[in-house]
Amino acid sequence: MSGPDTSGGVVELRVHGVSGASAGQVLDLQETAQVAGDRNGGFYRPRPRCSGVQGVTLEAYRWGDLPSGTVARTLAVVFLLPFMLVNVAIWMRPANPGSESTVKSLCRLLALTLTVLFVLAIAGVTLDLIGWKCLSSPRCQAGRSWLSWLGGRPVGARLAVLALIPAAAIGLVWRISNRPGRTFEAFRAPDQAISGSRLGTVGQWDAEPLVGRLRSIHVAAAFATLDLTLLLARAAGGATAATIALTVTTGVVLIGCVGLLCTPPVIDRAADDQRLDGVTRTLRTAAIVLTIVVVVYVLSSPQPWHEGRQLPGHDTALTGLFVAQTTLLVALGVVLLWHRERGATPLFGLGALVIAATGISLAVAYSAELIYRVADFLDRDVPTGEGIATGPPAAYTWAIYGFLRAVLVTLVVAGLVILISRRGRRRAAAAIVACDYPNPPPEAGPRLRQVRDAIARARFTEKLVPLAVLYGCLAGLTTATTTVGLLGQFPSDVIERNLQVPADAVTFGIAFGSWLIAALILSLIIAGIFAYRTVPFRRHVGVLWDLGTFWPRAAHPFAPPCYSERAVPELARRITYLVEGGNAVLLTGHSHGSVLLAATVLQLPPQIGNRVALITHGSPLRRLYGRLFPAYVDDAALHEIGRRVGWRWVNLWRDTDPIGGWIFSAHRSPALATTFDPTAAVDRRQRDPRDVVTPPSDSVPPPIHGHWPDKSAEPFTDVVRELVRRLGERTDRPVTPP
Repeated sequence: MSGPDTSGGVVELRVHGVSGASAGQVLDLQETAQVAGDRNGGFYRPRPRCSGVQGVTLEAYRWGDLPSGTVARTLAVVFLLPFMLVNVAIWMRPANPGSESTVKSLCRLLALTLTVLFVLAIAGVTLDLIGWKCLSSPRCQAGRSWLSWLGGRPVGARLAVLALIPAAAIGLVWRISNRPGRTFEAFRAPDQAISGSRLGTVGQWDAEPLVGRLRSIHVAAAFATLDLTLLLARAAGGATAATIALTVTTGVVLIGCVGLLCTPPVIDRAADDQRLDGVTRTLRTAAIVLTIVVVVYVLSSPQPWHEGRQLPGHDTALTGLFVAQTTLLVALGVVLLWHRERGATPLFGLGALVIAATGISLAVAYSAELIYRVADFLDRDVPTGEGIATGPPAAYTWAIYGFLRAVLVTLVVAGLVILISRRGRRRAAAAIVACDYPNPPPEAGPRLRQVRDAIARARFTEKLVPLAVLYGCLAGLTTATTTVGLLGQFPSDVIERNLQVPADAVTFGIAFGSWLIAALILSLIIAGIFAYRTVPFRRHVGVLWDLGTFWPRAAHPFAPPCYSERAVPELARRITYLVEGGNAVLLTGHSHGSVLLAATVLQLPPQIGNRVALITHGSPLRRLYGRLFPAYVDDAALHEIGRRVGWRWVNLWRDTDPIGGWIFSAHRSPALATTFDPTAAVDRRQRDPRDVVTPPSDSVPPPIHGHWPDKSAEPFTDVVRELVRRLGERTDRPVTPP
């Protein structure tokens, strides 16, 4: 970076949303511009050499590749999606500070259960399906030279060798989670906090110490889970003193992991707490050494092994895990309801529960599908009745049944909500249309109906909250019903006996649910790949990755890395650089870009904020973030943002936008700022579309923009000119970029 700019002009710094737009698109500097028509048939002209308000230099900050960027990293996000969701849940805690410690502990314990489930799923494939069942069946080994070499070995040798696969999987996720922390080391924020708002701390954390501690705890718990799986199988053939001693030691390691996660004041200590780092590293090292001892013991133990069709103890451990997850979800729901903001809608206080339950449900679905697909693969070309004993554990069958039930019930209820709410949404939309377009000509009737329907669809966003809560509750119920598998009962048996539904129909439904999960996983993979190859596609799919990785890893260390650790400090550094060079800075953020700028403004020193103005458009700050993250986006934080920029802040919003909305008030006519209420001039509603009548120069009426940015529209440029005047700087001299 070269020396400061010295021209004393105004720099408009644009930050895009989750669209992942190119720099040219953010700056609106394409070589041609459409002047009439639509995307099917239109008229174009060359653009002028510079765009925007005269005398204002445009600059774009492009962060779209930080969340994932490449296909390989996107695929990693797909498979780490459950970890990411549970990590987001910890940030959705209520604003009440009394709930912070409890919610943190519960979310971190739920995150730990995902790591345990990850190990049990891989152990279920390697130790149960392959090592215990397939290698005991000559028909399963036939034609599989890569596997049959283990067939004649003792059970202990088979399990010891195959235990290397889950151990390698643990090492892989350990390695993956350890690498991204080095990417953003050069972008650490100042140690001194400037804002008292929690939103102002986004990007200021040195997250690596906490992530490192969590990583050590999760790695220790993962190896301890593998040890416990081997020891339970060994103990079924007769518990010796060595088996008991190793099992007790494994239990101590797991209890140590749980204990550390249940004490947030301890685990969240300062980065320079070397003693705590040493404790977590010692726990991790002890678990690794213990795994080596257990594998050697299983390999060399002379006692006979229990003869059975399933790996002893595996089904019990799996069901016990599901019971623990159910208990934790219930406890989290009780805490959230108890500490929610008084007078607020109860459903809006359950965001952490919904996201955590969805992450748990998705992880269970991933695990069940892995087990089922491997079982089908090993059973190929094997006659009926001579396959892999009884197949997957009953708990996984109940998990697939529960997943299918949650999806179907949610879809049915969603359809009912759409039908029931349609009349009310259309009535409200019709009133808005009548106010915006009075006395329209008769030929505008079809266009008016299109605008009404667009507004009605945008208002459905508020209906998604109860649907999400419903799915979260059903997903939590899924983990509860898996406990029936501990009794050796399958869904087909229970449903046929109690509801008189044919067992074949239930079995078909479970098979359909299994393929539905497979289709979901495949869809996520395809969506992740195309999201970074096709910009329009990314606008819909990339939302999940970009919003999920905005928050630092405070619950699960194997979640994808947080890009705000770089983006927010980098923005703050660039704004400071421009202002210190004699420039005023106009920040414009669209969609999620407005959230990045909000966190950035709270980190600017007062002398810098005095030379900054802010435009947000399509902003979800109030509509989504204020409801889902009440501890971070509240009235106090929003008012502090306004004060820091001297209330040089304009928020543009549209009724047709399903994501963005107003921030302080939903008034529909511009209001002038007063000494007593400067928030009155922040929100400016944009009529969308500009008109419903085809202008003489065009062949189609103006488009409905919805959530799409329109920085070349006259209302946007008018706001830019207004804020430039309020900044009080000369705009006749362009800034020479460094």
